[in-house]
Amino acid sequence: MVNDTTAAEMAEFISQMHEESVALQAFIRLLETEQVALLNEHTEQIQTLADNKTKMVQELSKLVNARKNGMLMRGIEIEPGSMEVWLQAHTASNLPAWHEIQQLATQAQNMNHTNGELIQLKMRHNQQTLTMLHNATHSANGLYGPDGQPSLSVSGRILNSV
Repeated sequence: MVNDTTAAEMAEFISQMHEESVALQAFIRLLETEQVALLNEHTEQIQTLADNKTKMVQELSKLVNARKNGMLMRGIEIEPGSMEVWLQAHTASNLPAWHEIQQLATQAQNMNHTNGELIQLKMRHNQQTLTMLHNATHSANGLYGPDGQPSLSVSGRILNSV
């Protein structure tokens, strides 16, 4: 690991960390919006949110890779989990920014997991409802016929007749 990092390189690194933090905060706001849409069954909004989420994940990946690649180009190799050690040795004043990034990433991961669970729950509920309706339409006492009209069992007797 090379230890002679210039002030300009350090400023660029700090700027990259700031961009990453801002992007994570925006991602968390999007996940919060997604969670509200899921809980309130705003299904029309969910696809748009999913598309935005995909774009934001791609952007976050670019930011993380840019930070890592920038360090590698400067000859700084950081093993997984050792960023804190490197920061402590080279720019301890920026440790809080790194801790914030870690906290935000963990929060985003947890929220994304929760939203995934909500989606799975909704999918199970929808599948159960579809199965119930499917079974009802194919049973002897089905609720609806193939034309979508109520299907009532008709006895041989005509109503209003004696």
